[in-house]
Amino acid sequence: MPEARSRTLLWILIGGGAFFLFVLAVFTLVYLTLQAGGGESSGISAFGGDRIGVVDLEGVILSPQPVVDELKKFGDDSSIKAIILHVNSPGGGVAASEEIYREVKRIRSEKKKKIVASIETVGASGAYYVASASDRIYADEGSIVGSIGVIAQWVNYGDLMKWAKLKDIVLKTGEFKDTGNPARELTPAEQAYMQSLIDNMFGQFIKAVSDSRGLKYDDVKSIANGKVWTGQEALPMKLIDSIGDFQAAVSDTAKSAGIKGEPTLVRPERERRTLLDLLLGDVSQYLPSREKLLEQQVGFYYLWK
Repeated sequence: MPEARSRTLLWILIGGGAFFLFVLAVFTLVYLTLQAGGGESSGISAFGGDRIGVVDLEGVILSPQPVVDELKKFGDDSSIKAIILHVNSPGGGVAASEEIYREVKRIRSEKKKKIVASIETVGASGAYYVASASDRIYADEGSIVGSIGVIAQWVNYGDLMKWAKLKDIVLKTGEFKDTGNPARELTPAEQAYMQSLIDNMFGQFIKAVSDSRGLKYDDVKSIANGKVWTGQEALPMKLIDSIGDFQAAVSDTAKSAGIKGEPTLVRPERERRTLLDLLLGDVSQYLPSREKLLEQQVGFYYLWK
């Protein structure tokens, strides 16, 4: 009997080990497939001259990275003949949007490289700010475009603190040092101060769009009321240049860059996923992120809400 049990245990161990190796091989194959990135090239190569770089501008813009770095790499690579900024964003931070805008302008002026924007579902506020710096803007008829304006918003929980009998104690060096303190109302002087900052940023936004789009400042200001428009509406307003999807932007850009035939689209190397990611799936939706904490942050945003 002990010998029979030993043989059974041995076969269980062998079978379990074989099954584990099989599962590991399957996940490794899936992992390597994901690393390959699917039909497009990833990273930057010095070979070939029929390449178009594609940079994705997605989600709320809270940092200029990694978009600025990706634009710089494509701008410096001589094998990349043009760049398409693939936009699907409601905008975001004022300074972050401006940094990306300036990098687009720099590539056009210093590198003499064509860069166009293709707006997918939404290219509003800070995302439109960035797109306006490109040589040409494409959007679908149903894309959301515009929302030229500035917003600053936070939660005031002063009444909750009073209910809980809590006191907010602040030591400061000047009248405006704790402007925006969520534990109390703004004073009239603070409100005027905050509005002056917003108005200044608003003027910067209008000027950037008017300069980049070749429009009169007053004409842009007249429509800069925070409204968005469809791509179909934005075309006669000269907020975009063409109605067309991403493929139309690729085809037109390839022709203008002197590329014959189908160009090779090159995207920045994607973030590597681990086997643990494959086993557990994407749990990011359950974790707090800066985007999810946006409502708790006091700041200024070119953001469509």
